[in-house]
Amino acid sequence: MMKDMFDLSGKIALVTGASRGIGESIARTLAARGAHVIVSSRKADACEAVVNAITAAGGKAEARACHIGEMAQIDALFADIIAAHGRLDILVNNAATNPHFGHITDTDVGAFQKTVDVNIRGYFFMCSAGAKLMAKNGGGSIINVASVNGVIPGALQGIYSITKAAVIAMTKSFAQECAAMGVRVNALLPGATDTKFASALFHNPVILEKALTRIPMKRIAEPEEMAGTVLYLASSASSYTTGACINVDGGYLVS
Repeated sequence: MMKDMFDLSGKIALVTGASRGIGESIARTLAARGAHVIVSSRKADACEAVVNAITAAGGKAEARACHIGEMAQIDALFADIIAAHGRLDILVNNAATNPHFGHITDTDVGAFQKTVDVNIRGYFFMCSAGAKLMAKNGGGSIINVASVNGVIPGALQGIYSITKAAVIAMTKSFAQECAAMGVRVNALLPGATDTKFASALFHNPVILEKALTRIPMKRIAEPEEMAGTVLYLASSASSYTTGACINVDGGYLVS
């Protein structure tokens, strides 16, 4: 019988920003394929709600609160994972922030620092801790959720776009240096997606109409449409794939 390349049975997966939106869809999808999913975000109760939904569907999951903008919380999260499981096979860095929507020159130092702390520093040290732990158990897969804004900056989203460009470069750097450790590092670049995170953009009819003119498929994505690419990158189906940055954007970057 042919092996199911997308079977994640026995794998331990950590998904950040998993209490809603794209992260929640990813967590549910990995659990449906057999992974034990650590559902993480800043608020424990929101994580528990996702865990309850996963377990009700027959999956395995647990909640771990963590604000990746706080180094002490990253350290505590990995200490908990080591104590509970002793390993990590899949890491999905999805948690992000975008506190400033406006002209780039109006970005104040607070918004700048918060965005950098979460979207760059947080991702970097999550990747570093994840790769080290994975290497101790034969390797694993890290998937960073970047954005098409890292390739073409989003209007009035300057600092966010800058940090997402950094995530793309970070993904390639970690992929290059961690391959010998058995750790693959890839990125998902979502396009316009209907999430609470992006609601300020796509629930505005004027902004939505303008966005759709740039998207060949003429619609925005549902969060579930991002999860399949992450499943591919997390699974043995992508065993020879590292350093890839995959656009899931309805054709936006080729239009």
